[in-house]
Amino acid sequence: MYSKPTNPIPVVEKKPADASWATIPNKDQLAILALSRLVDFWQMASLQSYMIHQLRSFDPMLPEATISHQAGILQGSFTAAQIVTSILWGRAADKPALGRKNVLLIGLIGTGISCIGVGFAETFWQATLWRMLGGAINGTVGAARTIVAECVEKKYHSRAFLLLPVAFNVANILGPVVGGLLVHPATTFSSKFGQNSIYGGATGVAWMMKYPYALPSLLSAFLLFSEAILVIMCLRETLPTARLRQGKNSYTLEMWNGITGILRSSKFQSYLPLESSPAPCHQDEEDKLESPVSAHYDKMHPPKSAQILHFKRIWTSNVLHTLLTIAIFDFHMGAFSSLWVIFLSTSRPSTTSSTLSKRTPFQFAGGLAFRPPTIGASLAILGLVGLAMQLLLYPAANARYGLMRCFRLSLFLFPAAYALAPYLSLLPSSTPPPGPAAGFWIWAGMCVVLTFQVAARTFALPASIILLNNSSPHPSVLATIHGVGQSVSTAGRTIGPIVAGYWNGMGLKKGSVGLAWWAVAGVSAIGCVGSFWVRNGSGHEIFLPGEREEMEKMEKKN
Repeated sequence: MYSKPTNPIPVVEKKPADASWATIPNKDQLAILALSRLVDFWQMASLQSYMIHQLRSFDPMLPEATISHQAGILQGSFTAAQIVTSILWGRAADKPALGRKNVLLIGLIGTGISCIGVGFAETFWQATLWRMLGGAINGTVGAARTIVAECVEKKYHSRAFLLLPVAFNVANILGPVVGGLLVHPATTFSSKFGQNSIYGGATGVAWMMKYPYALPSLLSAFLLFSEAILVIMCLRETLPTARLRQGKNSYTLEMWNGITGILRSSKFQSYLPLESSPAPCHQDEEDKLESPVSAHYDKMHPPKSAQILHFKRIWTSNVLHTLLTIAIFDFHMGAFSSLWVIFLSTSRPSTTSSTLSKRTPFQFAGGLAFRPPTIGASLAILGLVGLAMQLLLYPAANARYGLMRCFRLSLFLFPAAYALAPYLSLLPSSTPPPGPAAGFWIWAGMCVVLTFQVAARTFALPASIILLNNSSPHPSVLATIHGVGQSVSTAGRTIGPIVAGYWNGMGLKKGSVGLAWWAVAGVSAIGCVGSFWVRNGSGHEIFLPGEREEMEKMEKKN
């Protein structure tokens, strides 16, 4: 039977000296995977800059509290569907009938179609349905993370996995800015699309005037479809048994066989190592040297092993502790994303004598009353700070202090950021209410809050990906672990916005805009404590019959 994971392979957190950006292999594959993360999050980041205003356009008579609740549902509906489907996509990515590449491809295409539906939605429930459909078919995150883990050796993981959050932050910079600028194109670019314009004629471009929020959604769909084409043409499969099944088929035929193959049974239902799988006919000698499944992959999977760890055996204590920490992390991250956009869009606090007399350090209302372009700019600040920290600060800090220390210490910055955020509405502004907040102190305060939040996210996000990857008890269930992790993550990001929207609605009714923020700060503090039960695993703590002997033989040969 199974050997107990009592003697795990020792893990050294500090990177070897030869692990650098210059020596990292398969740069083209990593670039494609980073782009897939960029376009996948672009559609989320872009929507955030105008989501509140699109919801108001559906029914202008709704109160602020109802719009806040709807925003939480709309933002959480995408991830809600992923709670169920992410595990299924992870299991599918571990099966040769589909593989990692096709799961990624299906997610990109399906999400692009859902973006078009959201852009042309006419009611709140139509938009919510399209977001749910997009989330249900989106298994891109788990597939991309699995391919990253398999296309480079473990000593490069701290850098390779960093590319995904970097792409996340680039999308967080550009998505909101571009999305905010493209809303109401018939008005913003009236000389080109409005009445008596170059392309609109006397009446203007009809669909842009009827659907003023469709253009940024169409751009998101275009980027997703373009990345899907790049995946078809350039990305190589890393699951050995899927490569064996695909054989000499073309990329297009591989995709079609993958889509149809998942619906029928397959004799290739076991995990085969790369050594058993012939290289595709299109690979030349250089491709073989830089195969996505590198030589180190053979060391991870003994040559005679053709076994898959049973699904019931993946739930080790380290997996459960890691998943719990990720759930809490994504809960308050999702809550922050929702609350931040709502807070930026909420009307300014009143400055009448009656309201000022009722104001206390914990009892005050109001937001910053930003418009979509300004919201986009503020969200871009969040991405810019995160990008700078990830490129300049994270690699050096991770190398010096280690993965676990950086991960645990960074979590303590989240409660501080959330506790301070609502006080931005009390800072002096150059514009009196009800106009939008502006001026030095407002932007300085935003930079302080965002620096805390983004610094914490910069260290916690890549570390959580690596810890999840290394918690896998056996290499044959790596994609399944990432699928389960994505399901837990999306559960947190689904519940977070919904609960935060409910808390915010309660706070607005009671005249306390900080109620939701302080509740989220409390949840993030629990995550700080829970992180001390997480450890950095080896990725292969359970050995199936014969595997340990095979690995010892390979170590003697090497």
